[in-house]
Amino acid sequence: MSTEPRINDRIRVPEVRLVGPEGEQVGIVPIGKALELALESDLDLVEVAPMARPPVCKLMDYGKFKYESAQKAREARRNQALTVIKEMKLRPKIDSHDYETKKGHVERFLKQGDKVKVTIMFRGREQSRPELGFRLLQRLAEDIADLGYVEAAPKQDGRNMIMVVAPHRGSKPARVQREVPAPQADAS
Repeated sequence: MSTEPRINDRIRVPEVRLVGPEGEQVGIVPIGKALELALESDLDLVEVAPMARPPVCKLMDYGKFKYESAQKAREARRNQALTVIKEMKLRPKIDSHDYETKKGHVERFLKQGDKVKVTIMFRGREQSRPELGFRLLQRLAEDIADLGYVEAAPKQDGRNMIMVVAPHRGSKPARVQREVPAPQADAS
């Protein structure tokens, strides 16, 4: 079944509620009269509400209508936000300097508007101490609370513990557009 509205001769009902080209109500008219009015005004008769009784039809330039709706759909797709998930891997016995470096990366990702999946990898005997990883993730969440919030709480997944952090909704991503230098003319 087609999703496009029926137009002109494809409308198969005895009478329609007609709306003029400027949006004014013409009233309930026979289909023949509606098609005649469309032909006189050099427009198409387009069925806009087929389920109404009688169906509502409008006089419009159908080609222009389709073009404008395609433009709106393209613009809506262009304005959609693309969600990117970055990953940061840590170990339970991380040194304080290494922790600060990783925290800096997480902060940078959040400032760019990306989500961050923080993974703590356990090896060997570390697997018997998941509370170390949990405390580390809690500390990271507290340190970056001004930039983002914990979207998925820390949970154990095999030998890894995973937490997802997302930027605050109101914050705009500070994506930097790199300027491409213009080609310079050679003066020789």
